[in-house]
Amino acid sequence: MTAIKYELIKECSKTGARAGKIHTPHGSFDTPMFMPVGTQASVKSVSPEELKDMGAGVILSNTYHLFLRPGEDLVKEAGGLHKFMNWDQAILTDSGGFQVFSLGDLRKITEDGVTFRSHIDGSKKFLSPEVATKIQMDLGADIIMAFDECVPYPADHDYTKQSTQRTTRWAKRCKDTLTRTDQGLFGIVQGGMYKDLRTMSVNDLKEMDFPGYAIGGLSVGEPKDLMYEILEHTVCQLPKDKPRYLMGVGTPDCLVEGVQRGIDMFDCVFPTRVARNGTAMTWMGRLVIKNAEYTRDFRPIDEHCGCYACRNYSRAYIRHLVRVNEIFGLRLMTIHNLYFLLDFMRKMRESIMEDHFVEFQNKFLANYSH
Repeated sequence: MTAIKYELIKECSKTGARAGKIHTPHGSFDTPMFMPVGTQASVKSVSPEELKDMGAGVILSNTYHLFLRPGEDLVKEAGGLHKFMNWDQAILTDSGGFQVFSLGDLRKITEDGVTFRSHIDGSKKFLSPEVATKIQMDLGADIIMAFDECVPYPADHDYTKQSTQRTTRWAKRCKDTLTRTDQGLFGIVQGGMYKDLRTMSVNDLKEMDFPGYAIGGLSVGEPKDLMYEILEHTVCQLPKDKPRYLMGVGTPDCLVEGVQRGIDMFDCVFPTRVARNGTAMTWMGRLVIKNAEYTRDFRPIDEHCGCYACRNYSRAYIRHLVRVNEIFGLRLMTIHNLYFLLDFMRKMRESIMEDHFVEFQNKFLANYSH
């Protein structure tokens, strides 16, 4: 018996888009789903209760950051992430691989794992497939990720092949380390921008029969057209009866393109990060609330939005709060952006269920300004 089960409910008749449900030890959530990112066991400025009200059935936390502070041993002592942060629904933890590899000169990769310097105090640390898996076991997330090497862009074929093969070997070591039966380990497909290496990675990981598959190494600086091309090539080779997770993608145009190609799960810090910079996400595109044109604009951020911020406050008021660095302004922006993306995913799912996803996609992209 696997801890994670995927239920396919409806497929679009014209594209690869699909609606489903993922069952976990801490409840089920509908797909396609955007997962708010709670890097340090908290989605910045938003409470778990507010996230539930928005319809977030699953959130993501970061292994690298929790490993450094407060430490997985403390989280385990607290009863795991769910009790530690008072969240009784599904949690996914990444492996820490992306954060470690983004450290650049502060890390050294070997077959054993990665030695790196903490970005906090410079102390020497080590992560390997075994260590990353054991940390995630202590954290107690429902879905945990294999430790992988994220291939940078651009990278030549030889380097990418060696890196991707190492990721496969590391995935096997993660699977051999996992002993908890109430956690589902997802393999991560790598291969850079090379279709032959993506196919190799998919085939190698499918042999290990993971309960779900993530696609890593995209949205790392490559042109969007190339990302979509590699994504389409990869997704069609993944099992239909398992969840598919596109890592690190969170802008509306990329979400709709990912759903079109059959992706079920997404995550990204984008909505919360740009909110703190004063940018709101709307059906028409980005709205920079600091702009002078909103000084006396007493409409909500988005007149089509039902979030707490849009129901109660005007652009003019929120602009004032953001410009004077009031925490409440950043909270309102964050609440709006997360609600917007979760509602956006809900409406996409409805369009799949009603078999008019293509019409939804065309209408959205026609009105959306990047």
